[in-house]
Amino acid sequence: MLPEWVYQKCPDVSAVHRKAAIARQAQLAKPAGALGRLEQLAIELAGLQATEQPRATRVPIIVFAGDHGIVAQGVSAYPQAVTIAMMANFASGGAAISVLARELGSNLEVVDAGTLADEGMAGVVTDKPRSGTRDFSLEAALTPAELAFAFEAGRRAVARVEARQPDLLIFGEMGIGNTTTSAAIAASLLGMCAEEVAGNGTGVDAAGLAHKARVIDAAIARHGAAGATPENILCAVGGLEIAAICGAIIAAAHRRIPVLIDGFIVSVAALTAVRLNPSCQPFLLPSHQSAEQGHRLVLRALNVQPLVSLDLRLGEGSGAAIALPLVRLACSLHNSMATFAQANVPDRPG
Repeated sequence: MLPEWVYQKCPDVSAVHRKAAIARQAQLAKPAGALGRLEQLAIELAGLQATEQPRATRVPIIVFAGDHGIVAQGVSAYPQAVTIAMMANFASGGAAISVLARELGSNLEVVDAGTLADEGMAGVVTDKPRSGTRDFSLEAALTPAELAFAFEAGRRAVARVEARQPDLLIFGEMGIGNTTTSAAIAASLLGMCAEEVAGNGTGVDAAGLAHKARVIDAAIARHGAAGATPENILCAVGGLEIAAICGAIIAAAHRRIPVLIDGFIVSVAALTAVRLNPSCQPFLLPSHQSAEQGHRLVLRALNVQPLVSLDLRLGEGSGAAIALPLVRLACSLHNSMATFAQANVPDRPG
């Protein structure tokens, strides 16, 4: 159903560079483990990047946007027109991720992977098989051909930024209704009911959340999505921007580029990517745990621990961008601290 490259094995972590990074951490002028998870982060990056000096300097951000037919069932607090308006806001520099990208010195690309926009927009790359998904409460959201196109769109986005020689990549998303879509995917992958996974998204109230969960559960039952293959789940209840991120994650891993994973929606895409191609898992670095209740469950399924928890629920790649300075500091500490020998500090009590 999906292109052959989706299933091809990703590069192995460099055991040589990982071992060298562990040895260097043991010689830095500090008690062993004193820098906590920052030490492990630098070690993992060294192995992933196959280098003695892990880096997080060049970190492009790609935001994928898409619209969702399920919005017709009243699952969002915001109208669907917000997706296109926010896409323009990203491109013009007024969105949160735009501000964060400027502060971080990161290039920001916006991809219309499936919004309802009829025409191209300045500052936006249009790469979509259709305008919005179908209402998955009534029919499958995507055809196999549309799903494959979205994966290729993700791969093309990674190819465009590859010339910048990225150390890491950050993927973000925008799409009114995409927390409903993500919850449906997560519930199907995890074998859970929607009540356990679905959150407030854009701010629906308790009654709205209960309605959202009912819509998801009914759709999963309608399509037989629980326990289905990731490909069939994405066709049944998926989103174009989510599928594009899946493809982008696998494409990045094939190029040995780690991905700093954002919040609930991107994490669901990451979990789907891992279910499709388990060899991409080592290249996923978690950034934060969002306020969406299902995010904790998805992170647990990925067997990762977030760097921070700030009750964020904006999306856009904002949580990953906020965590990026920690990654940069982890690299700087690993690369630039003096060793015990260089600092003439005894490495054991005398």
